[in-house]
Amino acid sequence: MQSHPPVILFGAMDRHNFGDLLFPHVLGELLQEPKSCCAGLVERDLRNEGGHHVRRLTEAIAAQHGSPFYLIHVGGEVLTCGVWEAAVMLLPDAEATAAIRQFAVDRLARPAWAQGFFGIGALAPYTVARAACPGAASVIYHAVGGVDLAISDVAQRDEVIAKLMQADVVSVRDAVTFNYLAGLGMQVRLIPDPAVMVAELFHSRIADRALQGEVAQLDSIFPDGYIAMQFSADYGDDTTLATMASQIDELARATGYGVALFRAGTAPWHDDLDTYRRLAARVVMASVTIVSATGLWDICALIANSRLYAGSSLHGRIVAMAYGVPRVNLRHPAHARMTKQASYAATWDIADMPVAEEASRLAAAAHQALRIDRSILHARAAWLVHEYRKGFAHDFKDSCR
Repeated sequence: MQSHPPVILFGAMDRHNFGDLLFPHVLGELLQEPKSCCAGLVERDLRNEGGHHVRRLTEAIAAQHGSPFYLIHVGGEVLTCGVWEAAVMLLPDAEATAAIRQFAVDRLARPAWAQGFFGIGALAPYTVARAACPGAASVIYHAVGGVDLAISDVAQRDEVIAKLMQADVVSVRDAVTFNYLAGLGMQVRLIPDPAVMVAELFHSRIADRALQGEVAQLDSIFPDGYIAMQFSADYGDDTTLATMASQIDELARATGYGVALFRAGTAPWHDDLDTYRRLAARVVMASVTIVSATGLWDICALIANSRLYAGSSLHGRIVAMAYGVPRVNLRHPAHARMTKQASYAATWDIADMPVAEEASRLAAAAHQALRIDRSILHARAAWLVHEYRKGFAHDFKDSCR
């Protein structure tokens, strides 16, 4: 391996988001490439949260001094992440709020401001053109997503497609993205998300983590088991919270399970503790605890040991799939079109498993998920590992091997 060019793993791992923190662990474990680094749009050290020390991409490329290297886009919904959204999610909470207020009316000025923030000209900054990678031996898009690419801003969409056309390898994680790109005549493969490998690669680490901290206390708090639940801040209106509280009470009466509320992301527009407190105050029958830990392995352990995962996070679902845990995603009423959660579930989950339901159907969907034989769920988890390994071997058969 020492004779191979260095590897740059690039993605949104520069912010606290469950899946983005997990991707470089999976790729790093499988590639076993000692000369690798993690890169994002900004430099961040997320090792205290189970992530990596992330370098700024431009600096990581410059450090190669024109020598060959492999650039790997490591996953995530990067094909539709615009420069404005990327900037806001990388700002501290107060600065993000100020930026949102500043451009609340003048929305057309948002991209130019965000480009200035990063010092780049890209509209889709988590996608990189070959021309921006002097010396690159290979540019790879690995298991990326872009469910809304067909309806994205035209200029942003054209930029992304041009970058994909220049890449050496493109694989995507859901059928909607695959069908759109294949319809353009692009050479693209469909493979599962890298997070399907979490139990296969990191079971011992996650099992050890389950014996520590807040996660270790959940067995005594919830002797009959618990539902691992999270949702993003946009579910925080009073009506939705009241609906979810009544659904949680209905589940508690039927199952005896408690609810462990956790955050799958702390970056702006992700999960919010105050919203969880407001939900807990509305619950009458169920026992509810709010888990403050946000470390990557704490989250994995919490989901792995739950009776059910329910939430808005796609990677909450995928980690539940990896551990054979019943699952259901929440769908916001404002999201009438196909979401990344729904597209991924429709592509890879078993037919009887609920996909994405509004809060008013949470209890019914949970009961449906819980009725499915766990042996079927474990068989699906094993199949996904097999399918991912095949896709991984194809994506990297001529690179980083």
